[in-house]
Amino acid sequence: MKILWGFAADAPEVMQTLEFLGRILLACILGALIGYERKNRNKEAGIRTHAIVALGAALIMVISKYGFDEPGMGSADRIAAQVVSGVGFLGAGIIFVRNNEVSGLTTAAGIWATAGIGLALGSGMYVIGVCSALLVIVTQTITHKIPALAREPHRGHLRIVVSSEENGVKKIKERILEQNIELIFFKIAKESGQTKIDADVVYPGKCDKVEFLSNLAEEEGVLAVKG
Repeated sequence: MKILWGFAADAPEVMQTLEFLGRILLACILGALIGYERKNRNKEAGIRTHAIVALGAALIMVISKYGFDEPGMGSADRIAAQVVSGVGFLGAGIIFVRNNEVSGLTTAAGIWATAGIGLALGSGMYVIGVCSALLVIVTQTITHKIPALAREPHRGHLRIVVSSEENGVKKIKERILEQNIELIFFKIAKESGQTKIDADVVYPGKCDKVEFLSNLAEEEGVLAVKG
């Protein structure tokens, strides 16, 4: 197959180019569906991350398989694999953990997909590259503007001080679980007539963290809340 400036020279090649775009779009949709399932299970990597990773992987696969068929290209198809490995390290540098909260996953996935777009344009597949870039932009924009998609589960750490009254700790646990907040770690220490609670939690996407902490601080017997 010969592609000039990314546009097919005849009808069969137009159909094949459309098929490539369909593969990438389908991968993006399926990735988003996987991310939605993960989001509902309070996992950090949600819709945007999975959609962009799937899109980028499909894009690089198309380029590796169909983008290097010109005579004299030699082993140019190995470029895609090398770029994927190199950009993987770059993306890992963006991901960091602070106070048990993971940040940078979507950005890392975006950089990885952007590398695929660069490969597409570098191999002369302009239609594939431009359309994939638009897909990434639309995916990012739509999922940020729609509240139900923008809010994703995230980890956090709670430090709560309560008076050592009977059932004080039990009430705190009940308030946490009422909000569908997942308890990962729960530690209790009693000191000077007070009970100190340390907890690692996963907030669901629909949870308003500020409102939750404010309501928790107003509970009877709660002396201090930090989250």
